[in-house]
Amino acid sequence: MPSIHTAATRMACSSRLGLRTTPKQEAILRRAAAVSHKSLTEFVLDSACLAAEQTLLDQRLFMVSEDQDATLLELLDRPAVGNPGLLDLFAAPS
Repeated sequence: MPSIHTAATRMACSSRLGLRTTPKQEAILRRAAAVSHKSLTEFVLDSACLAAEQTLLDQRLFMVSEDQDATLLELLDRPAVGNPGLLDLFAAPS
């Protein structure tokens, strides 16, 4: 996956985040950045953004009770019903 912290993004950066780490955390981050051939800032930003994107994607999963699941499946299994108003809407020029 390409880095989201490109040269163009670095030029447009206007916000600053401050982080406090333990010496052990900093050492791990610096070592990982070095083996990734990235600056510490690039590595931390790329890693944080990747984790943030994954967290947001995980929001697609939602938990429901067995009754709610059965109701949803029953609704999905019903045959499609035509909607003349919707068909008219999509037929109209934008």
